[in-house]
Amino acid sequence: MDRMSLGDHMDTDITESATQPFARRGACPTLSRPMPTGDGLLARLRPKAGILDINQFESVARAAVRYGNGLLEITARGSLQIRGLRQETIDPLATAIDAAGIVVLPSPVIELPPLHGAGFGDLANAAAMELQLRQQLADLFRSPGLAPKLAIIIDGGGRFGLADVTADIRLLAVSSRTWQVAIAGDGRGAHTIAIGNAEEAILAVGELLRLLLSSGWQRRCREIPHARLRQVFPAIGCMSLAGQPGGKAAGLGVHQSVDGTVVVGLRPRFGQMSANDLTAFLASVRALGVKDIRPAPDRRFFVTGLGPDRAPIVLQHAHLHGLSSDSQDMSAQISTCAGAGACASSLYATKTMAEAVIDICPDLLDGSLAVHLSGCAKGCAHPRPALTLAGTAGGYNLVLNGLASHAPDIQIAGSDIKSAIERLARLIKNERQAGESARACLGRLGKENITRALRQE
Repeated sequence: MDRMSLGDHMDTDITESATQPFARRGACPTLSRPMPTGDGLLARLRPKAGILDINQFESVARAAVRYGNGLLEITARGSLQIRGLRQETIDPLATAIDAAGIVVLPSPVIELPPLHGAGFGDLANAAAMELQLRQQLADLFRSPGLAPKLAIIIDGGGRFGLADVTADIRLLAVSSRTWQVAIAGDGRGAHTIAIGNAEEAILAVGELLRLLLSSGWQRRCREIPHARLRQVFPAIGCMSLAGQPGGKAAGLGVHQSVDGTVVVGLRPRFGQMSANDLTAFLASVRALGVKDIRPAPDRRFFVTGLGPDRAPIVLQHAHLHGLSSDSQDMSAQISTCAGAGACASSLYATKTMAEAVIDICPDLLDGSLAVHLSGCAKGCAHPRPALTLAGTAGGYNLVLNGLASHAPDIQIAGSDIKSAIERLARLIKNERQAGESARACLGRLGKENITRALRQE
């Protein structure tokens, strides 16, 4: 491969951006800056290299019970989330995390594939690359002029990667000594801007950060004008825009690693765990040779280091404690918030409703349609358009393709919700054409026909 060619060092002044007010609107909640929610404060953490040993994961679960409301979540991008904190429990939580030996690196969040390392066939050491990147670009990373949710991925080029996850900046090892730097997209859609050794890749990321800072306050890579990008990275005109995509994420269930051990991928139903259930699960598998626990995107986590004969035992215990290993589990098709009983803002029990949807209307959950059950109009669990059922003081608002805060397409009385779900199930079953997805069926029927069917007595 050609070595990367960097443009002249840009004469950019980041001082102006750095002196603007520290207003990180949209920043992720952290241990030091938790976010207010209906069920108290919410803190998010990503352990160094994305890895916890079993004792550390148990410590997080116990801290969630002691200092929060006992609910623990894994986010869509693989961070741990502790709910129900109070102002007076923030510092004790941080102390407990530190006492467990859990290192939480500063912003920005840098994501590694959960199953990274030589044991999973990586070409280069992604964790070492992250530390080198943070060390050499520390001053740039500290600038408030960077977008709060600037997304950076470092992929060691192994069997399991993050090709399906979007990012502002992607570093992918394409050999043991060569890194590809790409921007603004997932593994297939991101634009390659440079290729070279580790030091050259870090220089390219530094130039890119300076370019972002000089382009405006908290810009994202997709907003950089192509002409400015070409000025800094003139070699991109000679490169294929789409470089190597990298590997896809490991799914749920059992996977073989290079060293002969196996990994088990699990997902809490509806993405949320009772910390007590998690503690009980960890206690039940402690003696099975678990090496570590790795939170992962799509609200999953992986249990690593198991002998092949131990995986069935882990699966058995997982299912007893509300953890699924089934990639076809319909609960994964529904986004729910904490719900009534866990969040003061929620006006109905979202998970109970989700189980009802699975039972009554399984045809809706074929993977073609995002379904969002929100306890109120805030829509915390899914900030993107979906078939949304939002709780109200008098019942429910149904938005066929939108957010919980949008005007409803139909309002449903609290006592009529089960009947409405049954009518929706009949509509899809009766009107769906051969080979047609739920999304395509509802799109073809249109809003008027759907709302008419839901209003029928």
